[in-house]
Amino acid sequence: MDAFALAVGCHSSPTTPFQSPPSPLPRNHRYPRRIPAVSKTLDKPHASTSAASSSSSPATIRPSNSSARRIAIAEVEASTDLDSTLSRVEGILQVQDYNNILCYFGELRRWTEVSQLFDWMQRHEKLNFSSYSSFIKYMGISHNPMKALQAYDSIPDKSLKVNVSICNSLLGCLVKNGRFESSIKLFNQMKDDGLSPDLVTYSTLLSGCRKLKNGYSKAMQLVQELENKGLHMDGVIYGTLLATCASNNLCEEAESYFQQMKDEGCPPNLFHYSSLLNAYSVDGNYVKAEKLVNDMKSSGLVPNKVILTTLLKVYTRGGLFEKSKELLAELEFLGYAEDEMPYCLLMDGLAKAGHIHEAKALFAEMKQKHVKSDGYAHSIMISALCRGGLLKEGRILAKEFEANCNKYDLVMLNTLLRAYCNTGDMDSVMQVLGKMDKLAISPDWNTFHILIKYFCKEKLYHLAYRTIEDMHGRGHQLNEDLCSSLILQLGQSGFPSEAFSVYNMLRYSKRTLCKSIHEKMLDLLVAAGLLKDAYVVMKDNMEWISTSSLDKFAVSFMRSGNINLINDVFKAFHRSRRQINPDIFRAAVSRYLGKPEKTQLLLQLLQWMSRHGYCVDSSSRNLLLKNSHLFGQKQLIAEILSKQHMMSRKLRSQEVKK
Repeated sequence: MDAFALAVGCHSSPTTPFQSPPSPLPRNHRYPRRIPAVSKTLDKPHASTSAASSSSSPATIRPSNSSARRIAIAEVEASTDLDSTLSRVEGILQVQDYNNILCYFGELRRWTEVSQLFDWMQRHEKLNFSSYSSFIKYMGISHNPMKALQAYDSIPDKSLKVNVSICNSLLGCLVKNGRFESSIKLFNQMKDDGLSPDLVTYSTLLSGCRKLKNGYSKAMQLVQELENKGLHMDGVIYGTLLATCASNNLCEEAESYFQQMKDEGCPPNLFHYSSLLNAYSVDGNYVKAEKLVNDMKSSGLVPNKVILTTLLKVYTRGGLFEKSKELLAELEFLGYAEDEMPYCLLMDGLAKAGHIHEAKALFAEMKQKHVKSDGYAHSIMISALCRGGLLKEGRILAKEFEANCNKYDLVMLNTLLRAYCNTGDMDSVMQVLGKMDKLAISPDWNTFHILIKYFCKEKLYHLAYRTIEDMHGRGHQLNEDLCSSLILQLGQSGFPSEAFSVYNMLRYSKRTLCKSIHEKMLDLLVAAGLLKDAYVVMKDNMEWISTSSLDKFAVSFMRSGNINLINDVFKAFHRSRRQINPDIFRAAVSRYLGKPEKTQLLLQLLQWMSRHGYCVDSSSRNLLLKNSHLFGQKQLIAEILSKQHMMSRKLRSQEVKK
């Protein structure tokens, strides 16, 4: 059971309160090496169809003219029993008609009917490549990439030339659903199979780069590749590049591509202007934004809702709130402020600038005007109130939203979760988690982060640990500061093993860590007596750990650690050029002498020390001589110690000469 199941507690379902996200592609999944060829008879009436048309059965509709086809199409589109209706009209409709019905259901987002119709078309061989392309596209829109992959894998054989369009549809589905790595895998396989990616292929992949953390560098690789293939960037490619630059805060690069597009004789449209304007909104560069809008107007283009709303975002981020209010009034006059987005932009800007009362007034005005809202305005105001310390007001607004809301998304649920966590309302926190579970909404990084901070604040450290464990298992990047704090709290609260587990999750998820975390972890493990785990931390991170912490570890390890690893600890100290404290060696000698069966390891240690110039201190020397009989040959220890003493005098003499 994961952290969320533990937190909710009252759930009877064996699953966690958060259902798992759509299953990733199997690691061994392989797209067909050759895409099977569709039979040329697919576009022709099937033999069974002809037989059905000649039948005298009253249940069969005879093939007729285009009017009869239109009536049959309307009947299918209005049907409540799709399979039955499709069987009755099978003899009158053509593949093109089925494709049109598929698109009709798809545009209405009737995903059940889309799947049901496509399955029927497959069973009755009433489909062509347009059928596959449309179905894959709609599965992408409906966030069902697995069904799209199944359809792709079921395509019968066809010439490779046609298959590019099918691959493009599947690429679009994968990219739309955030599976960029899978789309690159398919892209590479396309090339391996002899297919030539076209501009649609590259445009689709470039659109996926917008959402990647380092998407711009990947986009540049794709652009270089398409140019090497002799393809020329068109308006769609330029638009995607501009949007990628904007999403990666690369304003100068966006300007460069915008000018390059104009120089190549490709006139920018509203989408291009909007993308560059969005790049200017990152740092609120209203001077360049206004110049761009004037340039757009002079080219004969009229600013639309998107352009004006993006300009409003530029003004708010630039702190020009009076201009923002004037532009909002203009949007209202033009009928472009019927939804909440323009109000949300200004409210968010006012709140983040510390003008919380103005933001509250604008929110009240928006509600008074009955502006259509999907909950984002509430989300912004709840977050702003909590951020401003007005926790009671934030909680009241959250309750108000829940009482009137019949539609939730992850952003809103995270906002409610944060509001209730900030006010310590555990019951409401559990209710929000229950809603996520019921709606099968998967948590994101923010969800986990909110919960971990809340559990730590409430001193529910074990729940915080289970939440981090679940977060890591889902592939989310761990926050180092939060994990470091939790490691200490777990260790001090009697959960040292869990603290070490968090340390390992953090260590394996990041290439570099703050140096101090290794010493903190070592001290916790030594104090808890978990010396085997402490040995791992010491061995891998000695250069970041202080001498005092290392000495405490070493003495503890000599006394009660794995006796077979004692010599390895000495060698690790030597490799890192750390001084071996006499107390450490004395503790090791005492431990070995207490285990006569391990005296061979002590001999090996003494011989190793002699070779590397280490000399036994007088107290340990006397202890060894006193117990020399344990080594079988009484003179053996004396000879080794004598050699060490001579070596030590020689080394001291050399140091004096230097």
